[in-house]
Amino acid sequence: MSVSAVDRTADSTDPVLFERGDSGVAVLTLNRPERMNAWGGGLAGAFYRCLDRAEADPDVRVIVLTGKGRAFCAGADMGDLDAIRGASESSGDTDVSQLVGERHPHFVTGMRKPLIAAINGACAGIGLTQALMCDVRFAAAGAKFTTAFSRRGLIAEYGISWILPRLAGWGAATDLLLSGRTFYAEEARELGLVKDVVAPEELMAHTLAYAEDIARNCAPSSLAVMKSQLYRDASRNLHDASAEAEKLMHESMRRPDFIEGITAFFEKRPPRFPPLKEETP
Repeated sequence: MSVSAVDRTADSTDPVLFERGDSGVAVLTLNRPERMNAWGGGLAGAFYRCLDRAEADPDVRVIVLTGKGRAFCAGADMGDLDAIRGASESSGDTDVSQLVGERHPHFVTGMRKPLIAAINGACAGIGLTQALMCDVRFAAAGAKFTTAFSRRGLIAEYGISWILPRLAGWGAATDLLLSGRTFYAEEARELGLVKDVVAPEELMAHTLAYAEDIARNCAPSSLAVMKSQLYRDASRNLHDASAEAEKLMHESMRRPDFIEGITAFFEKRPPRFPPLKEETP
């Protein structure tokens, strides 16, 4: 990402920082390092506002999510949990929206642009759920992971019981959820939870290189449709998924992206795909 072309409009004290360079990649940084980027303190609302901004920006083709300091997101902010517990004891009703925010973590699976996590450190609880809902994950060597829920008297929150078995398999998901044990980035890679594990000082460069390659060479319309296919087809049978894919294939061949992709291939040059249109997919 070219420093000279980076758009930094967020204040350095904002709970989530937004940066956009000239490469087509926007970087969102969870910015509560003093709280290990715990989910609370206005972070959820700022996170979703930044996602909306990236989704609406035609110059953004890929989004990278990371954390500032020594954690990616260490789970729920315990201070916020104390406030919720107090409200629950007085009213008999727990308003979990105070913690998770106005949307659930699975919101990101419905976005049209790829979201890539650069897991720089501790990733626990709702922080792990958020990371798993991203489309691709990279991690720093030695980063610690845990579901933690069973050790806090909680349950498998906000869709992690849906996504974790699909990424790691039933047996591994059962182990990680029931035990709540801590595991490291290296095991996360073996389980298929992260694509690569790299030295901490190389994490962002490695992740950005991957994201920028997608932004340069992949059609935004293809990315949007394939993301939609992946998550919708997870609950479909093979026949229905194949039938839908055939319809989507015919639609893709009528878009200018298809002609540009084929032309660029034969002319042996990088493709010049147009920005994503509102109606796609």
